[in-house]
Amino acid sequence: MKIFKEIAEIKSFLSEIKGRGMTVGLVATMGALHKGHMSLIESSKSLNDVTITSIYVNPTQFNNPLDLQKYPRTMDQDLKMLEGVGCDVVFSPTDREMYEETPLLKFDFGHLDKVMEGAFRPGHFSGVALVVAKLFGIIEPHRAYFGQKDWQQVTIIKRMVAELKFNLEVLTVPIVRDSNGLAMSSRNLRLSSNQSAEATVLYQSMQMARKRLKSGEPVESVKKAVAALFDSRAEMKLEYFELTDSKNLTSVERVNNSTELIICIAGYAGDVRLIDNMFLD
Repeated sequence: MKIFKEIAEIKSFLSEIKGRGMTVGLVATMGALHKGHMSLIESSKSLNDVTITSIYVNPTQFNNPLDLQKYPRTMDQDLKMLEGVGCDVVFSPTDREMYEETPLLKFDFGHLDKVMEGAFRPGHFSGVALVVAKLFGIIEPHRAYFGQKDWQQVTIIKRMVAELKFNLEVLTVPIVRDSNGLAMSSRNLRLSSNQSAEATVLYQSMQMARKRLKSGEPVESVKKAVAALFDSRAEMKLEYFELTDSKNLTSVERVNNSTELIICIAGYAGDVRLIDNMFLD
């Protein structure tokens, strides 16, 4: 497994392998890797000659400095996991390598980055789009892989790819869950054992909501039931629960069969913020 920290070095390497007609898959991460990330790498390896994993905790996507400071960094363990799953290349740049100067460029995705995550984390998706655009420009992958757990992020990245005419395919890989239903997340490393147990309320809420929504119960009524379920957990706080059109993230008040709908939820376990989602069908 090759490890690169400098843009010039990895671009030189990529020029050589692409010159031999080899295809490249990219898995962009912020480290603290888990089985969900491994599923992305395995998906990439199944379709590409070379799989690259980037590990970079991107400062421009954190609107809360404390969240950036507390974000788990487990590089040694990450590299062992990547080697174990057969990742070919790791790109792990420094802040100076990625941002020589304070960035001035901002992205605005209209409605897409103003709802849900965007409403509670202003500027977050501009920072995500900026670093992902940089990675696409540096690596120029044939395919890029993202997890379904970050559905709003995937929707925004697909829009960016379409509008900026990046010559690559964005593929989404299903959520990987613990046996108790909790979605795999790097932030789970910050949970106490009690918080980890209580955080399963996100999955339980979505399961309950899906059943009620499919039976015809109004969204507003289901939201109240989800809020009550969170209130029964001592360390959990609901931030939002939404039923949205999966393509344009527009809120939906009633289930209809003409649109692919997705349930999106976010909440806090203590001071650890968690998100999850589930397709209605």
